[in-house]
Amino acid sequence: MKLSILPTARAAWLTALAAPVAIVIATTAPDAWLIVPAAAVALLLLVLLDGAVAGRLVDWRVHAPADSEVGEPLSIFITADMAGRASGSKPEAALQVDPRLCDDGRAEAVLDFDAETDSWQGVAELVPSRRGTAPISQIWLRWTGPLGLGARQVTHELKEEVRIWPDLSPIRSPELQNYLRDAQFGLIARRIRGEGTQFEALSEYEAGMDRRRIDWKASARHTKLYARENESERNNQIIFAFDCGQAMCEPVEGLPRIDRAVTAALTASYVALKGGDRVSLFGFAQRPEVMTPFVGDTRAFYQLQSAAAGLDYHAEEPNFTLALASLTARLQRRSLIVLFTDFTDPTGAEMMIESVGRLVEKHLVLFVTIEDAELQALTQADPNTLDDLAAAVTADTLSRQRAVVLQRLRQMGVDIIEAPWDQIGYRLIDSYLDIKRSGAIG
Repeated sequence: MKLSILPTARAAWLTALAAPVAIVIATTAPDAWLIVPAAAVALLLLVLLDGAVAGRLVDWRVHAPADSEVGEPLSIFITADMAGRASGSKPEAALQVDPRLCDDGRAEAVLDFDAETDSWQGVAELVPSRRGTAPISQIWLRWTGPLGLGARQVTHELKEEVRIWPDLSPIRSPELQNYLRDAQFGLIARRIRGEGTQFEALSEYEAGMDRRRIDWKASARHTKLYARENESERNNQIIFAFDCGQAMCEPVEGLPRIDRAVTAALTASYVALKGGDRVSLFGFAQRPEVMTPFVGDTRAFYQLQSAAAGLDYHAEEPNFTLALASLTARLQRRSLIVLFTDFTDPTGAEMMIESVGRLVEKHLVLFVTIEDAELQALTQADPNTLDDLAAAVTADTLSRQRAVVLQRLRQMGVDIIEAPWDQIGYRLIDSYLDIKRSGAIG
């Protein structure tokens, strides 16, 4: 612990205002120059005396949650017990935190007096911007004396840590829970009838049913129309592959694209596990980094969450050839591969297209990319200057090149999801359910 007495802003202002007076005195009355150093000594003594009677810190506590989620508000509670404190301003606290919690690494809070606990309490509100372990290493507490000229400041070392996990708020949302029940992926496991590839039972044909489901042979035997009920495919392999390279580390509405992708993937993973399928996560940049075993039970969802939290950020271009070749070598059966990535130029996308083309030969590929809202805004904005016109032309060119790359992927048989960041989660779920009902994976 380190204790010090410091002048306040009020003391600094008094000194600044007194400086012109001292110059005037020295100019007009040279014999009275002793007044200036005497006044300075008096002000210094007032600062020290004010800080000395400011009160004593008896105890302090910092409570930070052990876990948080990226993009979700985080509250750090600070409590200070004072003894013999004079009536100065409210105590202030500052925390040295990891940049994952705050961009400038500093969190501040003003403490208010709580009569019930006879202590001063404050809250520092933060919003984590990246996943990982974020240490809180130091705290400063400062409070002033009754004159507001001197302040006591105490510095303490801290050993607090906050583990920042992927954002799972969409999974907890009532909308998704209702969505799961409507899609017959409720909490009670049951067989899913109606569509799929495996025969389950026959039922009398009713108006509104798909005519393609009519079993004509059975209908002829019973002289009634009967329809086939198939069991939806289960135990499919779903791999969520993440490009952790430079383009995916660019922010979208305050969070990196990779974090937006992780949230969407975990939401879809939860739905897939409820549907009886097996899920794995795969992350890569210059080389493969994360490859989890296949998980087939929602009770093991924590393993996927932990693996997603370990996906790192890389300021480098990804190696699609090595990554997707390594992924293909590990898969023993046809699977659905959901690839989250982004690209900025068609030249850099060539290697990606070639690698995805080889992947499509054996597996079903779903390509997911976040819509570039900034590029669209530049394209659609009315140019007022030559610089605006140049920016609009460049943005339009990039948009056209992007569309060409996506069209080439579609022609190869790759399904594409390009949507704003807040829509890709549910768009991904819709696509997954459509693929599952059609029996295209197995």
